[in-house]
Amino acid sequence: MKVGKVEVGPGSARLELVDGVALLHPEDAVLDAMLLGWARQQRGGRRLEPGTVEDRERTVRRFMKFTSEYPWRWTAGHMDEWTTYLIAELGRANSTIRNYQGSIRMFCDYITSPYYEWPEQCETRFGTHPVQICHEWNTAAHLLDYEGDAERRPMTREEIQTFLDYADDRVEFAVRRRRKGAQAAYRDATVFKVIYGWGLRCTETSKLDITDFYRNPKAPELGRFGSMSVRWGKGSKGSGPKRRTVLSVMPWAVEALEDYMVNLRPRYQASGRPALWLTERGGRLQAREIEDRFATYRDALKMDESLTPHCLRHSYVTHLIEDGADPQFVQQQVGHDYASTTAIYTGVSGDFMNTMMRKVLDRSMTAEG
Repeated sequence: MKVGKVEVGPGSARLELVDGVALLHPEDAVLDAMLLGWARQQRGGRRLEPGTVEDRERTVRRFMKFTSEYPWRWTAGHMDEWTTYLIAELGRANSTIRNYQGSIRMFCDYITSPYYEWPEQCETRFGTHPVQICHEWNTAAHLLDYEGDAERRPMTREEIQTFLDYADDRVEFAVRRRRKGAQAAYRDATVFKVIYGWGLRCTETSKLDITDFYRNPKAPELGRFGSMSVRWGKGSKGSGPKRRTVLSVMPWAVEALEDYMVNLRPRYQASGRPALWLTERGGRLQAREIEDRFATYRDALKMDESLTPHCLRHSYVTHLIEDGADPQFVQQQVGHDYASTTAIYTGVSGDFMNTMMRKVLDRSMTAEG
């Protein structure tokens, strides 16, 4: 909307406060108006999810409670003290601290922007104005170090082979015994091959449709499965799903998927249903069902209890790197915004490290000679 000749957008102080009206509790009223305006700016201008906006507001209120100061009196020192408290007293993880600091940084960006006119309002009402208190030197960066669960790791090639062989054996076992569940076992064995073969998350796998595969002119031998369109990739916090195209690099996985499409999927109530993975009732296979089947097979094989289907995605990254794939290509394949995220997925084997060491030593000795 426009006020006079100046255009203002959602979240502007002039839209949240009524000029000329005396406020009974001006500090609290301005704070509430700031937060309301920030929420409208995020939802209206940036189209963020309500849950994300609410989480960020809670973080701001938590920080304000810690400082016992209103935002226009915050300093960088307050951020230093809060970060120390989060680490020393609460034991928060680096990723959690980074998210908290990110919320405060974005709120400060909002209330210090001349476009939203909060500095002018604070100067008029309180004789001071808000400043940005989050800087490179007092906030956590997107680190190269692993910040997640220390137990989560890639599966080795031997573990993956054992796991996939067992999944295939479950199909043969059900067929020989003429037991129910042979189709589901067949389907799930293919699901696990696809997760590893394309480096997918469980949700991404569950939401695949039969139309999400395309020919790649650079790989005609792969037929219609030369590339995959992932439409439900993990987006940034508060944003919608992020699309990406994953190129097929494991021909054996393509063969397994094509076999499933030709020989098994038609046996389901598949007519008119777009889902790639169907249940016996014709519904879409859910991520939780994939995780449960994985856990059943893992436990039957007495494998490490910390292994999950996501470890297959870790393995995809690790094994491509071991096989000489360019790290940037791998990053694009798995949909990571940061190379550091791809790096924490990588857990190269001892054999690979020894091979690299040998190459370095041989190169050094040749140079010296």
